Amino acid sequence: MIPSDEIKYWVGFSLIPGIGQVRSVLLENKFGNLKEAWYAGPAELRATGLDSRSVDAIITRRPRISLDDEMEKLERHSVKAIICKDPSYPPLLREIDDHPPILYVRGNLIPEDECSIAIVGTRRASSYGRQTAEEMTCELTRHNITIVSGLAVGIDTVAHRAALKAGGRTIAVAGCGLDIVYPADNAALASQITEHGALISEFPLGTRPRADNFPRRNRIMSGISRGVLVIEAGERSGALITAHMAVEQNREVFAVPGNIYSPASKGTNRLIQEGAKLVRNCADVLEELNLAMVPQQLEMPEPAPSVTDTEAQLLELLSTETHHIDEICRRSGMSMPMVNSMLTILELRGIVKQVGSMNYVLA
Repeated sequence: MIPSDEIKYWVGFSLIPGIGQVRSVLLENKFGNLKEAWYAGPAELRATGLDSRSVDAIITRRPRISLDDEMEKLERHSVKAIICKDPSYPPLLREIDDHPPILYVRGNLIPEDECSIAIVGTRRASSYGRQTAEEMTCELTRHNITIVSGLAVGIDTVAHRAALKAGGRTIAVAGCGLDIVYPADNAALASQITEHGALISEFPLGTRPRADNFPRRNRIMSGISRGVLVIEAGERSGALITAHMAVEQNREVFAVPGNIYSPASKGTNRLIQEGAKLVRNCADVLEELNLAMVPQQLEMPEPAPSVTDTEAQLLELLSTETHHIDEICRRSGMSMPMVNSMLTILELRGIVKQVGSMNYVLA
């Protein structure tokens, strides 16, 4: 355990722009610890090899920072600061070249989180993307895999929620300080994540979500995970940044193929062309990463629920692909009220599932 008296100096330097992992190492190597570096003068700081811009930033910003106030703010927001030499710092993340010198955490990181997969994708997910993300996440969670994502709308949100629904752990990597939830609509989800996983960020409290924060955030998502699974990504999706960073970090990249005519699948399909592993199911991911399948408890299969002849006729029109209610009405020749009523009953019995916008699949 690193003493809080030492941690507060790491917190202080994290508030100074440009003092990242490389410069933190320079300071610690020269002074032995960051406490001594905090009180060093300009000449001593330059002697470490820091450039003049970094020295000026330290000299200018340092008098404005109250270390005790910063530590009190962390406590008030239930945020822990974990420095890179702390044993509780994620081992996989420490492996990457530009790992954050300090990680802010709300919730808890546990050793089992080392078995984690990052699931990322478009913010404008289709019903196919949502269904795939939910099913893949639930299955990975059942095999004790921690799900990592970025709390964004779309695929990220589906992955976090599916992991929690399946009773698993999930980690959200933020592109802002942990006293801010972005997007704000995910505040309730963020709270649930802290109870069954963690929110983490390299950005100190008070950091607003800015566009250039998110590519940096993405390297943490891939760095903390054994692999990255991309589900629906357009040609300019941020998910592709995460995938490319994963390659640089020697992590596995997986991609779910999509409709060749869909703009939301152009990025994922290109990743497969470039060598990402094509994923059809959870087993493809587990096999590639050499993760043992968790023994499943053998159960007697439940008897299939009985259906009426009319319901059976409707079920013949459904599959694991999505079908809109208008299409089902047209193909069945039944009225909208009748089809809607039957689908509702079948959904309550767990036979069919609505995957958004009145699209249905077999459960």
